[in-house]
Amino acid sequence: MSQAATNKDTLFTRFNKSIAGISLPAQFTYPFFYEPHPLCKLAAKQLQESLKSQTNWQHDFGIDHWVDGVNIGKMFGVLLVQNEAGEIGFLSAFSGKLADEHHLPGFVPPVVDYLAVDSYYRKGEKEIEEVNNQLCRLLESDDYLTAKSNWEQAKAQSEKELTHSKKIQKEAKQERKLKREKGKEQLSENDFLALDAALKAESMQMHYQSKDLVRKWKTELQEKEAELLHWDNQAKALKKKRKQMSNDLQQWIFDQYQFLNIDGKTRSVCDIFAETAFKIPPSGAGDCALPKLLQYAFKYKLKPLAMAEFWWGQSPKSEVRKHGYFYPSCKGKCEPILGHMLDGMEVARSPMLNVSTEDKKLETIYEDDYLLVLNKPHEFLSVPGKTNADSVLARMEKQLPNATGPLLVHRLDRATSGLLLVAKTKEVHKDLQDQFLARTIKKRYAALLEGNLAGDEGRIELPLRPDIEDRPRQLVCFEHGKPATTQWKVVERKNNRTLVHLWPMTGRTHQLRVHAAHLDGLNMPMVGDDLYGKPDSRLHLQAAELSFVHPVTKEEMTLALAPDF
Repeated sequence: MSQAATNKDTLFTRFNKSIAGISLPAQFTYPFFYEPHPLCKLAAKQLQESLKSQTNWQHDFGIDHWVDGVNIGKMFGVLLVQNEAGEIGFLSAFSGKLADEHHLPGFVPPVVDYLAVDSYYRKGEKEIEEVNNQLCRLLESDDYLTAKSNWEQAKAQSEKELTHSKKIQKEAKQERKLKREKGKEQLSENDFLALDAALKAESMQMHYQSKDLVRKWKTELQEKEAELLHWDNQAKALKKKRKQMSNDLQQWIFDQYQFLNIDGKTRSVCDIFAETAFKIPPSGAGDCALPKLLQYAFKYKLKPLAMAEFWWGQSPKSEVRKHGYFYPSCKGKCEPILGHMLDGMEVARSPMLNVSTEDKKLETIYEDDYLLVLNKPHEFLSVPGKTNADSVLARMEKQLPNATGPLLVHRLDRATSGLLLVAKTKEVHKDLQDQFLARTIKKRYAALLEGNLAGDEGRIELPLRPDIEDRPRQLVCFEHGKPATTQWKVVERKNNRTLVHLWPMTGRTHQLRVHAAHLDGLNMPMVGDDLYGKPDSRLHLQAAELSFVHPVTKEEMTLALAPDF
């Protein structure tokens, strides 16, 4: 790492280049949507150079090559701070563990070092391991295996014999029936009565034999089961003990996570997450870079000024993470914690709260007595949001006061521009909705990608599901994701960017954005994609063409726009 101070702030790192002339930030960064401050960019660059040159530890980030099946990239954070002497510097951190360690030179420590040697956690872990070993020894013991085998064999043999007995009884019953029928036709009355009595006696004898067989196996199975239950109960007791010990140890870990804020107030992670939909802290809560950085700054009286987090190395298979790109803090794990840690500080407002939509115009591309096709501008909501009531729907309700039905047939993301269908009656709305459900409505999008795409056309099939710990981001997940398919074709390559046409065969959230950015998709984020790529003046994604059958005239209609970027 770079030259560090010699006082108690041993991790306070000075810039190795002059920062004269660069103004300090007026407010602390809003962590969930930001453009890094110039000083944070300098700090990140300095840290990145250190990552390339340091020799204190070894970790293969997979930057120039692919390492299959391993998530080896890492999120790093820098925190611009001012020490008590008025000097400006920065702190560095990584999320989770790096090189299999929580502690590495030059990086702030974890909020809780529960893996420290001789810690309560280590002792508890050993105790749980011993219980687990006891359980393994029991389940592998000759006594347990013999009892289990005896019960399984007895059960299998009882089922075999009882099934055979039922078959014999059924055949004998059928044979007695035939004998009675022949006896009625061929025997005298006295002889038939004698035959019927003999057949009834045979039936009763077989019935009692069957009862005896059932009774015999019931007794034997109970004995075998009791022998097995003796060992099973011991195994259940050990499993219950192991689970309770694990829960107690996890609760102990949670209790250790006490987060500071600038006023010196602390809150536990359990207390913080009790107010969320999670109720209990998700795995890894508090181990991300920014909470670690703020905790260290507050502890050592360093004033936080700004932050930035960046990804370094190979992307995980499920997420979209690009080497060297800056990313916002995660919503699920970090937002509740940072809500407490940033309390009392002057933090920039979310840019989403400052967006004005007064200048946004809704252009009508087509209109008749039954429907409209609009051109929605980018950064404009289809329906009212939590903090902004202005939207396509709100304006249509004013423009079409006599319309019936829900009006909007479909939606576009706030950041996406392009064609939107509006129905003036509920009947027309239902017809168009049915066309969407039947997938007969065709949509084509235009998107501008970062870089020169190698191929000319193709098909992407990557199943998607929500990232429950970082909404609204989506993950590629072959186990739990819903199928998502996109056709694509290159239109133009220019200035190290590629204009493509995209046809979504399915309609998953952020489908086109993830399929463009993911390493198993086009591996090129859309220009201006602040979730999966880099922020820009706007997201360069447009719903450019729409084809449908008019619900009333039955005419096949196709409406198209030229790219608006």
